[in-house]
Amino acid sequence: MMTTSDHRPLTNYDRRMYRLMNRREAARFHATAARRRAWVVTHILLTVASEAAWLGAVVWEQRWATWTMLGLLLPWCFATGVINSSTRGLLELRVRALDERQRAERLRVAALAQRVMMWVLLAATVGAGVAALAGVEVEGLVFPVLFSVFVVHWIMPLWMAGLTARDEPDLDDDEDIAVEAAGAA
Repeated sequence: MMTTSDHRPLTNYDRRMYRLMNRREAARFHATAARRRAWVVTHILLTVASEAAWLGAVVWEQRWATWTMLGLLLPWCFATGVINSSTRGLLELRVRALDERQRAERLRVAALAQRVMMWVLLAATVGAGVAALAGVEVEGLVFPVLFSVFVVHWIMPLWMAGLTARDEPDLDDDEDIAVEAAGAA
């Protein structure tokens, strides 16, 4: 039974999302911290490649980039799902569907992501300043850089949640998993 400080009742959507985010079929993909880190790194690389392909298609009008972006979409979605599963939907569930520990974890992840983003923004600002001082034509780079920073800002909480997720306790056998799943419903 979930208790929340948000006194509104859980909707059918909340219950479905909670069950979806707490399914155990994919647990082997993210059972250890090393696997979670590998999925986050994979997700970062897929995000960078997808973003570069999108910019190539939109800004530099390269046709091949559209097909590359579409080809990267499915692996990117799968990696996103693995990270969400590893955090049990920490960032996907509504606040009223989270218990107190999960809400505190969500706030901690958001604060960590904000601190990391501050350094990303500083690096982008310094990089733009150095490029301008070096005589690089920066006007053509404004949109791609701002778009890239926006994407990183949008996805950073997911990456931080995936990197900081803790290992789940080992369950002895399938019977324990069935008991846990029945309690979550």
